[in-house]
Amino acid sequence: MKKNDSLPFDTNSYVSYLAKKCTNKIDLELYAKYDVKRGLRDISGRGVMAGLTEISEVKAYIIDDGELVPCEGKLYYRGYEIHDLVNGFISAGRFGFEEITFLLLFGSLPTVSELENFKSVLAEYRKLPTHFVRDIIMKAPSKDMMNTLARSVLTMYSYDENPDDTSVENVLKQCLELIALSPLFSVYGYQTYGYYHDNRSFVIHSPKPEFSAAENILHLLRPDSKFSSLEATILDLALVLHAEHGGGNNSTFTARVVTSSLTDTYSAMAAALGSLKGPRHGGANIKVSQMFEDMKKNIRDWKDEDAVRTYIAALLDKNAFDRSGLIYGMGHAVYSVSDPRAQIFKKYVKSLSEEKGCTDEFELYSLVERLAPEVIAEKRRIYKGVSANIDFYSGFVYSMLGLPQELYTPIFANARIVGWSAHRIEELLSNGKIIRPAYKNVTKKREYTELEKR
Repeated sequence: MKKNDSLPFDTNSYVSYLAKKCTNKIDLELYAKYDVKRGLRDISGRGVMAGLTEISEVKAYIIDDGELVPCEGKLYYRGYEIHDLVNGFISAGRFGFEEITFLLLFGSLPTVSELENFKSVLAEYRKLPTHFVRDIIMKAPSKDMMNTLARSVLTMYSYDENPDDTSVENVLKQCLELIALSPLFSVYGYQTYGYYHDNRSFVIHSPKPEFSAAENILHLLRPDSKFSSLEATILDLALVLHAEHGGGNNSTFTARVVTSSLTDTYSAMAAALGSLKGPRHGGANIKVSQMFEDMKKNIRDWKDEDAVRTYIAALLDKNAFDRSGLIYGMGHAVYSVSDPRAQIFKKYVKSLSEEKGCTDEFELYSLVERLAPEVIAEKRRIYKGVSANIDFYSGFVYSMLGLPQELYTPIFANARIVGWSAHRIEELLSNGKIIRPAYKNVTKKREYTELEKR
């Protein structure tokens, strides 16, 4: 912000002064007094029931004699267990993201012809408007690719002949276009930023219609467009595992809240992107990678359990890494015993680490995954189990794939936009009410004072 010469003071200094007056912090004891569920979750981590959905289900406990008993985490897409879906397309040697996209949007697994037709539609939509890269993406490049992605999504409103039409047919068309174009927005935005700010060569590849979403991401990102079958398979798996995770996660709930106001698709998706950008949500995988880089610098022998345990304790005591007291990638708002996505991912992470010569790093990740719950249990009062979540391994996978950290969260978004789309359509079809929860005011009433007497 520049100094305004017309003012008798420095604007930035005055804003700093005003910031100190922002002291209206809510007393935490009031949440218990009025039985307000902070974060819309109770003390055990269960979410407050806010709606109904047929799209996906997250299961982390069973009820036995009226008691909640933590269990191995399960994730269902349209009633299908995620392990079964993954085993189905991987055992058949095909990519799964397009198939799972069809399932999440339409509620059934596609037939052979339906899948081929659907992939053709996505390939057709994977074309940007004329001069979009030059006029939109290359202008004022942002250092944060999530902002670049959101700006591109919002700008598509201007290229749409019926942007505010909320009929199912029109919204589906808009969603399919955004699902197809999201990787282009992300990678082209990154290439532009690298050219202007990092002095890298400016390489823009056109997408290939015969490629899957995962293949196209690697093709668009790499100057030589080369990638291995294992690399594409694991990135495809990452997209599948990130595509949807129940209606209660922050970004999906944001999409449904905004959709309930009957706003346009582009605004709803941009709002969800803003939520996903946060380090408590989609940005967590970057934090995991950065935490492990710090760990590797500070531990001489990565196989020394005592040294690793000491570092983990230092994280919890706010004496290591960013001093937040957090072990990034460990624990989840819903899962306790295990995150099924992390379990599936880990099987293939090991294979990729062997191909990339990163087995030592993989063993370090595995060691931290084993030791962290023990250290947390010793140092913290916890109400449910703690296990590795999908962010724990996704950043490691992306680094082995050569993906820059700037694209970690956008890749997440390239997948989750499928879930947002499914929930937007379900919200439009099923609800009809604007989502408006209540907040209790705890401020005492005051009498007005004239300006001259204050």
